[in-house]
Amino acid sequence: MEPPLRSEVEAVTEILHGVPVTDLYRWLEDQDSPRTRVWIAAQTRYARAYLDPIPERDSIRQRLRELIDVETYDSLQKVGNRYFFRKRLPGQEQPSIYMREGINRPDRILVDPSLRGTGPYTAVKPLRVSPDGRLLLYEVKQGGERTGTFELLDVEKQETLPDVLPSGYLRGFAFSPDSTAFYYVHESVGVPMPTRRAAYKHRFGSNFVEDEEIFFAAEGEHVQLHIVPGKTCLGFLVIRFGDNICSDFYLWNFESTHDPEPLIRNTRYQFGPLLLNDDRILAITNRDAPNLRIVEVRHAAGADAEFVDVVPQSDSRIQNWVANDTGILVSYFRRFETVIEIFDLSGTTIGKLMVDKFDTARLLGSSEDGHEIFFERESFTKPVETCIRQLAASTVTIWARRKVPFDSDGFRHTQVSFPAKDGTEIPMSLVGRPEILNERNHPTIMTSYGGYGVPMTPQFSVFVAFLIERGCLFALPNIRGGSEFGAEWHEAAKRRNRQVAFDDFIDAAEWLIRIGRTEPGKLAIFGGSNSGLLVGAAMTQRPDLFRAVVCMVPMLDMLRYHLFDEAHVWKDEFGSADDPEDFAALLGYSPYHKVRNNTAYPATMLVSGDSDQNCNPLHARKMTARLQAANVSEHPVFLDYSRFRGHSPVLPLSERIEALTDRMAFLCDQLGLHV
Repeated sequence: MEPPLRSEVEAVTEILHGVPVTDLYRWLEDQDSPRTRVWIAAQTRYARAYLDPIPERDSIRQRLRELIDVETYDSLQKVGNRYFFRKRLPGQEQPSIYMREGINRPDRILVDPSLRGTGPYTAVKPLRVSPDGRLLLYEVKQGGERTGTFELLDVEKQETLPDVLPSGYLRGFAFSPDSTAFYYVHESVGVPMPTRRAAYKHRFGSNFVEDEEIFFAAEGEHVQLHIVPGKTCLGFLVIRFGDNICSDFYLWNFESTHDPEPLIRNTRYQFGPLLLNDDRILAITNRDAPNLRIVEVRHAAGADAEFVDVVPQSDSRIQNWVANDTGILVSYFRRFETVIEIFDLSGTTIGKLMVDKFDTARLLGSSEDGHEIFFERESFTKPVETCIRQLAASTVTIWARRKVPFDSDGFRHTQVSFPAKDGTEIPMSLVGRPEILNERNHPTIMTSYGGYGVPMTPQFSVFVAFLIERGCLFALPNIRGGSEFGAEWHEAAKRRNRQVAFDDFIDAAEWLIRIGRTEPGKLAIFGGSNSGLLVGAAMTQRPDLFRAVVCMVPMLDMLRYHLFDEAHVWKDEFGSADDPEDFAALLGYSPYHKVRNNTAYPATMLVSGDSDQNCNPLHARKMTARLQAANVSEHPVFLDYSRFRGHSPVLPLSERIEALTDRMAFLCDQLGLHV
């Protein structure tokens, strides 16, 4: 490979809480400057000079196309007898929106993004259907952008209505009961960004400037307003983001001539409401329940709202839930198995939705009449299936199965545990061919997440499937920061305790090496978003443990992350450098600041793109420059960058295949795997 690139240094030193902090590549934060664009072009040439000559790229691409280019279904919902969903056929760049009249009737295409004439980066997704099943709200995205435009389709006439919400964030939406109007909260994109948070009523066919403001929440970019739809009323949830998250909840009847009624004010606990018939309010909350509980919110004029337990807290954290006028389904991850319990509206257990022992199941929603529940299931070795549970008959129908040509029966997984540095036992799943699980010293890939209370459960990944086909061992440690053992598991690695998650991950790598499963020259780690932060921290703290790192759409400069886009909403999870105690913790692990000169770093592939508005691409750009300057190993450090790539997985099929080909070619080259 060519000699490493050297980026221009322009040091900026700031004094933060009495500590001097120097940023060598602050200039790379300006994404649109000519200098940054020239730098990106040079980095792309450098990456291609390494990636393109890798042997067996064509074979890698061919196998990945076989794994990815299959029929897919998602976003299933039902109103009346009509099922609405998204489907992509083999060979198509993007999925289209379809409708099916009855469960066994043929599919009818409603919205095909390829007919819009805007190219393969245009993606569509169904969002909401009117109560009469006549109107469909759907989102249109370009590339990986976080924002979208929002259009409405008259299903019968196959006509797009002129009532289009422009590019921005749709925080809330509800059709009026008679489907002649809709209520919405929309934050448009502009310079300067609008900061008025209000809900409006729009009558179909009218001009948006005539819309009636029905609720005003606040002014300020650190406030979000959401609509909670109901059949006879609307809920308004106001969330204020700061060092702590506070929320208010208001209720408003469609027929009311009065202002919305405040039910809850200035809460500092989690509160997620749902409106049922007869103005009944259910909510999920962590008030007096770290593992969450589902309550009925009872209210009377002039009195504080009362919480009455419907599904009390248990020893396992609620992962997700679905409720309608016939019952409540609650999903737990208990003893490393998905458990879904069914309750009536009084909270009495009436059954379970059976899930295979090694499957992960996710509740998606229910039909409008409440008689059908939609969910997905998958495992480490079984691709995702979309299923419908008929509540009355207790039967499960497979709505769609992703027919990936992968030999599920040829692979196994086992669960082990290892001691963390503080003595805590950390579980870990190992996946591979039977002989790989029983032998020593194999190429190994490892990932985890370690944040936001997200548990790492068995899921099918083409990334992993391709590598275990090549003889890799896949390791998934259930590090702290998730919720595998309830809220305490999350709190143990939250905010100023974040280093605990990184320690657990590093301890997993050391344990695999110590028992002879692998060795540093054969161990690769990968992760994206919060997991990108995880692998960035691991490789800067212990570069000697890993041969290769794939760090995708990450946050890496933890002293400045909160200053860009809407990342300030994550202060509760990470803290911010504005607080002196948070600053000390962040500086202690911030990967960008942990890079040390004249250090041998693993081969590193950073992945990002212009359209990422979650984890701003400045993190990947600055980290690439810093690592390339500091690295003294012979291993490559490069940036895989795309103008269209963002945080949302909506790139066209051909680009997804090419991007994954690059990642697999990199790992095959570094780990000595043959296709």
